[in-house]
Amino acid sequence: MNVPELSFDDVVQPTWNVSPRVRALVTTRNGGVSDAPFGRWHNGADLPGGLNLGMKSGDDPAAVATNRERLLKLAGVSEAAWLEQIHGAGIVRAEEVLARARATGTPTRADASVTDRPGTVCVVMVADCMPVLLCDEAGRAVGAAHAGWRGLAAGIVEQTAQRVAELAEVPASALHAYLGPSIGPEAFEVGPDVRDAFMNGVGGAQRDATASAFVEHPRNPGKYLADLPALARLRLQALGLTRIAGGDLCTVTLRDRFYSYRRDRETGRMAALIWLDDQAQSIAD
Repeated sequence: MNVPELSFDDVVQPTWNVSPRVRALVTTRNGGVSDAPFGRWHNGADLPGGLNLGMKSGDDPAAVATNRERLLKLAGVSEAAWLEQIHGAGIVRAEEVLARARATGTPTRADASVTDRPGTVCVVMVADCMPVLLCDEAGRAVGAAHAGWRGLAAGIVEQTAQRVAELAEVPASALHAYLGPSIGPEAFEVGPDVRDAFMNGVGGAQRDATASAFVEHPRNPGKYLADLPALARLRLQALGLTRIAGGDLCTVTLRDRFYSYRRDRETGRMAALIWLDDQAQSIAD
């Protein structure tokens, strides 16, 4: 089957007012060569043409490799700092990830990467967890965090923001953030352990706002519906960030656009990329 090339119509791009040096995108399930159950969803069927980027998803490795090649071609780069994600709060430099991959052929275990080097691509993979992309307005530094509930509760988003701010030599409050597609508040059923993980250690208005991100499940006593984007915003706002975009695309309900592990179990992975374009000038130049 002849599958059309990946295009920018197949990805999501942040809407934010930052330097043209900052390049970012989030893939969908469309625009690749994977077959069902990793394909594209159309008219109620899983068809060939899925852009699964997860090497450990059970998909044909050759198809995943082709999909990654398609993505890098669209981005106009030769490589990306793929991580072995472990649902933790580890943060690394993307250039060190690439150096290790070249030297040993093995990925770095972490859930976020940052860089201030043009052409070095930070990338995280998701299939319900939230990708959080960060940059300063002038395009001096960028970062990408894989924010599932465990990583988010452990502080990965604010810690990544602090690392990006240090590289950019600006206060964290000056950063821009984009919350990518993730499981939405009407689909994310959790137990009291998840609520407790976020409630522990917060007080005052922050505690009240955190509690409001958990709604008792109307049909499942003892369970909650959690608002992952709201929890991420609270973490960022605690650092003083006010320029936070995204957080309005649900991977579970938008089946024709996104993979979802919670919905399908056997499924593909999407990727969120952010990098500095060495061909563009900073707005501060």
